[in-house]
Amino acid sequence: MTSPWGAFWTLPAVPVEACRRAHWLRYASGGLRYDTQMPTPVNPVPPGFHTATPHLTVNGAAAFADFLKRAFGAVEISRGGGPGGKIMHAEMRIGDSIVMFNDDFTEEFHLPPLAQGRFPFSLHLYVTDADAVWNQAVAAGCQVEMPLADQFWGDRYGHLKDPFGFTWSIATRKENLTPEQIQKRQEVAFGRREASESCDE
Repeated sequence: MTSPWGAFWTLPAVPVEACRRAHWLRYASGGLRYDTQMPTPVNPVPPGFHTATPHLTVNGAAAFADFLKRAFGAVEISRGGGPGGKIMHAEMRIGDSIVMFNDDFTEEFHLPPLAQGRFPFSLHLYVTDADAVWNQAVAAGCQVEMPLADQFWGDRYGHLKDPFGFTWSIATRKENLTPEQIQKRQEVAFGRREASESCDE
């Protein structure tokens, strides 16, 4: 065997049975145990995660973490640092779900600029008390986009935009309706809106 410095070493041959006996003695005497243990099974889905998990890029990830705590009572699971003191990866739990996010590394990794304005998605939260969560989020700096109200599909539901540009839909299920009931209520709701719009004209 040659060492990294070029020296040649000759190792004496050790019988296989002697190796096995040495392993057994080490195990029996409370010594090294790793060579006798079976590998621990790995869960394909880490604990706490569901099949779909939002992973966001944020301008100011540390401030976003503080906002999530104030607005939604989020609990920080982990965060890892990156270049320039930025956050490379963070995980926070809201209710029973995890949100992952990181800082914007456009300049560091020569990426296209982040989209600005109206994002083509919203982050949906089903909660026990939509009014309480709504008021807490507004107090944390969210702006109302769609007022919280009882909707035709059976939810109390509304939209908020947070200080980082993300839209959150807050909802509490109040009624369990059939598709037929939802359809009838939708027709009534949209009929009222169309009538209101025609009167405004």
